[in-house]
Amino acid sequence: MKKFLFGLFAAALVLALAACGTKDDNKTGGNAADGDADKEKEEKTTLVVGASNTPHAVILEKAQPLLEEKGYELKIESYTDYVLPNKDLEEEVLDANYFQHIPYLEGQIADFNYDFVNAGAIHIEPIGVYSKKYKTLEELPDGATILISNSVADHGRVLAMLEEKGLIKLAEDVEKVKAEVEDIVENPKNLNFDANYEAALMPQLYNNDEGDALLINSNFAIDAGLNPLEDAIALEDKESPYVNIVATRNGDENSDAIKALIEVLTSQEIQDFILEEWKGSVVPVK
Repeated sequence: MKKFLFGLFAAALVLALAACGTKDDNKTGGNAADGDADKEKEEKTTLVVGASNTPHAVILEKAQPLLEEKGYELKIESYTDYVLPNKDLEEEVLDANYFQHIPYLEGQIADFNYDFVNAGAIHIEPIGVYSKKYKTLEELPDGATILISNSVADHGRVLAMLEEKGLIKLAEDVEKVKAEVEDIVENPKNLNFDANYEAALMPQLYNNDEGDALLINSNFAIDAGLNPLEDAIALEDKESPYVNIVATRNGDENSDAIKALIEVLTSQEIQDFILEEWKGSVVPVK
C-alpha cells in the first residue's frame, strides 16, 4: 500500500514538474517572439516631416510606403503657413520640413539665425499671374493694380517674372532674388503693386475679384482648386531657380533617414507621380 501511494505521489510529482517545464518553455518562447517584435519596432525609425498641404504633403503620402520598405515610418505634419515649419524644425519637433524654396530658406536663416541646410531639391512650382478681368498680360490696362504677397522672399521672383514677360525692367545692378518694387526702372504700363497680403490668402482675393491681376504660388493655387496651367494668364518659366527643397538641421542631412527620404522623393516613381498628378503645374527637378 505504501509502495502504491509512493508511486502515485512520484507520478504526480513528475506531471507537475512537466507542467511547470511546459509553462516555462511557453513563457520563454513568448518572450522570444515579443523580443523580435520589439527589435523590429526599434529598428523602424520614425521620421517626422513638416509640409504644406499641397503638393508637398501629397507627395510625402505617396512616398510613405517606399520609405517603409527602407525601414522608416514617415509621419507627416501639415502646415498652412510659412513660419511654423522652420520654428518647429529648430525646436526639434520635426526632423525635416518640405515646403520652401531656396531663397526663402536663405532669408529665414539670415533673419532668425537658423542652423539649417538644404538636404535636397525636389520640385518647382511655377508662380502664376491670375485675373478674372483679363485673359492675357497684354490686356492689362495702364495703371493696373497688381496684388502680390507680403512674403519678401517672393518679391524678387515675381518682379523677375514680370520683367521676363516684358512688363517692367529692373535696375541692372540689382540681384534678381532680392529685387523690390523700388528697383523698377521702367514701367511702361504704370503698374501699381500692392504687397500687403498673406500668400495663403491670394486665391481668396482672386475669387473676390480683387485687383486687376494677382500672383499666386502654385501650391496655394492648387490647394484652392485652381489649375495653374488652365487658370493662370501667365506662368513662370520652368527653369526658375525657386526650387522646393527638403530642409533639415545642419549635420542631419548626412543621417541615413534623411538620405533615404531624399532618395525616395527624387526616385523615378515619385517623379512620374508628380508629372501625372499635376500635369506640369508642379515639375520634378530631375
